[in-house]
Amino acid sequence: MFESFYGLSRSPFSRDIPTSELYPSVTLEETLGRLEYAAQRQWFAVVTGDCGTGKTTTIRRFTAVLDPAKYKVLYLSDSKLTPRHFYKGLLEQLGCESKFYRGDAKRQLHREIELMRGIHRLLPVVVVDEAHLLDREMLEEVRFLLNFKMDAQSPMALILVGQSELWDRIGLQAYAAIRQRIDLQCKLPHYDRAETGAYIERHMTYAGADRDIFTDSAIDEVYRFASGSARMINKVCTHGLLYGAQNKHRIIDDHMIKRVIGGELS
Repeated sequence: MFESFYGLSRSPFSRDIPTSELYPSVTLEETLGRLEYAAQRQWFAVVTGDCGTGKTTTIRRFTAVLDPAKYKVLYLSDSKLTPRHFYKGLLEQLGCESKFYRGDAKRQLHREIELMRGIHRLLPVVVVDEAHLLDREMLEEVRFLLNFKMDAQSPMALILVGQSELWDRIGLQAYAAIRQRIDLQCKLPHYDRAETGAYIERHMTYAGADRDIFTDSAIDEVYRFASGSARMINKVCTHGLLYGAQNKHRIIDDHMIKRVIGGELS
């Protein structure tokens, strides 16, 4: 409803914004460049960040910029992921019916990957999202999976994506063998005040806004509440637009954002 009131052609803070329209922060561009290099080199990478810092959104952008003629992206996101379901999920994405036993499925996956690389000239990129929820057995399986051809070659680029606690776990002595295999680590920070303002401006422009709707003081309050979390910025700005449209305010100021936070988001 607020879209028509503010003359917008689409919703500015929805989750389905095309990856090409995402706010290109310095950190995002650096992370994308590092992950593209990891894909080229078939490295093992770990991407971590607090809730709402845009981890999955970053991966969406990353997979969108990879050349499908060069890379085959396989994506898994399962809080109860076991080694057997890991291999099953990857093989199904390759159009294969997985063998029942883990060892057989692992060998089957290696064969399919060799065929993919040798015949189709495609480099596999495996992304495991919500990786902070993986148990120790699954993390250990990652280490065994990457031990390929007497450790002389990586069978794939493997990217684990999870909340900051994932890196805390990997930092423990019990996971030293896994930690030593990591080629690249990326940490996604919260936006600062300037980035928060630029983020809001980018999304409003994408939605078709031809003028500033949020005042600088309103953005100050958004930043204070969201602490630079993209997810929370989206939420408070959307509520602010709804409140503004319902009350016929063409400009959203700090008093309106405070009212929205106190009345709807506290």
